[in-house]
Amino acid sequence: MAVADFSLSGKVAIVTGGSRGIGRSIAIALAENGADVVIAARKPEALAEAKAAVEATGRRALAVPTNVRHTDELHALIDVTRTEMGRLDILVNNAGTNPAFGPVHEIDERAWDMIMNTNVKSVHILSNAARTAMLAHGGGGAIINVSSVGGFRASDVIGGYSVSKAALIMLTQVQAKNWGRDGIRVNCIAPGLIRTEFSRALWEDERISRSAVAEAALQRMGEPDEMAGAVVYLASPAASFVTGQTLVLDGGRLL
Repeated sequence: MAVADFSLSGKVAIVTGGSRGIGRSIAIALAENGADVVIAARKPEALAEAKAAVEATGRRALAVPTNVRHTDELHALIDVTRTEMGRLDILVNNAGTNPAFGPVHEIDERAWDMIMNTNVKSVHILSNAARTAMLAHGGGGAIINVSSVGGFRASDVIGGYSVSKAALIMLTQVQAKNWGRDGIRVNCIAPGLIRTEFSRALWEDERISRSAVAEAALQRMGEPDEMAGAVVYLASPAASFVTGQTLVLDGGRLL
């Protein structure tokens, strides 16, 4: 028996927002370590490409068009996973949005609701449904929520996003506190500035990108693939005594 077991063989994972950026890298990494992966996202073309990338690892993949703001689609995602894959062991709540860029007082009610419904409410609903699915097979499970360093540091341009990601860190702790007795571990990662399409408005802004690089101990931005290893760890037996934690992946910016 390995002292540090990172194998996910025989496990089934769901990754929301899994068709692009950090989510796509996570989906592929989970498959590379033995998991079959269900990819949930809104855009069919990107979903098909991500599915093919997962299947290229030799693992099974399922693409499920999903808008996480629709509760019925979240429950359908769990149902199709159990029907097609037979079980659910790992949930990665990666889907997120930020339609507002600017001071917090300029965020209108519609944008605020979109941020909170996507980044917080959907995680609450989907995680609850995932817990029920994990209890059904009796083997416990792992849930990994994707927050942000914005959940630790206030922003003058993505304030609503920061509030939602701070809430996600606490939701992680609350879920972990309640579900440890069920054998379900809940942890969180908090990426810094990562070069993805989602964060383009930030890293293309010279003031923001220059500050992010200067403040980071590693003196650079991160790449999506650099987020995936932490999720594999948190999902695996190697993290069997870890729950309720948020792992900051920011190149040392918050130091």
